[in-house]
Amino acid sequence: MTPHTPSSRNTPGSPERSGSAIPAPGEPTDGKLGRVIRVLSANPLVELSGTKIAEELGTSRSEVWRLVEQLRELGVEIAGHQSIGYRLESVPDLLLPEILGPLVSGTIFDRNIHHFFRISSTNVAAMAAAAQGEPEGSVFLAEEQTSGKGRGGHAWASDASAGIYCSAILRPALAPADVLMISLAAGLAVSAAVEQVTGLQPDLRWPNDVLLGDRKFCGVLTELNAEVTRVRYAVVGIGINVNQSRFPDELRELATSLHLETGRPWSRVELTAALLKSLDCEYRALVTDASAARQSVFRRFEQRSSFVRGARVHVEEDGGYDGVTEGLDERGFLRVRTGSGMRTVLSGGVRKP
Repeated sequence: MTPHTPSSRNTPGSPERSGSAIPAPGEPTDGKLGRVIRVLSANPLVELSGTKIAEELGTSRSEVWRLVEQLRELGVEIAGHQSIGYRLESVPDLLLPEILGPLVSGTIFDRNIHHFFRISSTNVAAMAAAAQGEPEGSVFLAEEQTSGKGRGGHAWASDASAGIYCSAILRPALAPADVLMISLAAGLAVSAAVEQVTGLQPDLRWPNDVLLGDRKFCGVLTELNAEVTRVRYAVVGIGINVNQSRFPDELRELATSLHLETGRPWSRVELTAALLKSLDCEYRALVTDASAARQSVFRRFEQRSSFVRGARVHVEEDGGYDGVTEGLDERGFLRVRTGSGMRTVLSGGVRKP
């Protein structure tokens, strides 16, 4: 901070170069892997021959065997072998375009999904792609980040295939001062998706944290490239702790995951699809009528947040100060009443003492 039978513009990976089934960091996932899963998923009750799969993919039987072995190394359960055919035993919880595609059809995110098994940061990749003209709605997803980005220059822990590490490119017709609204809307999208899938009701901490109880399980990082009066493009990065079962000692009191809160694992595919559909709804409302969307976002954020109104907080800004929150101003910034008067929080983190 990071989901179309749509085509991804990823180039095929080359696992032989790295000596592993997982491509080298930053190397896009071989699109044929998802296509193998798609063909097997469409025929769940039969064993498909390597010849049949090769015909579907327009490749050779030996290439099919290589792809099946690579998927097995990545943890995908495929029964059978080259002489009798292959059968997918369960749909893998990998955020591949071919798996996510049908689930987000009709959204702005259903045409350009880029998947990486390992990458430094989905936000870095998305910002670079946006600068080169990557279209709005492009999504960058990773199974693992080696240098995940959090707000304020902090790192975001990104265990392999345990969380959702997602960045989306947007090109809104907004002034730079209005971009905070996108971050708040993204927090609402996360909250709605998590409630839909798990039944949990997350808390929103202004401006970009999503919590369960007192511990954070999701962060939103919005970066942009802008002129004085307009945004050229924005990248919304979302990191969600889904199936982590533990955290380092220094994070144990601060961080949590959906798994830790409920005692059971959750489908990252299902949650990512719900997230992108929810984010699509929020963004469509914003670009249709920014003024109405602004009021709706601010009102709903206040309703879902225990931090925004009537909470005693410590603000990590201007040397730090304490006060009681009094809602959002007309731009979405947090107002805090202190002993010396009303102050507006522009960028500092907010904590309950």
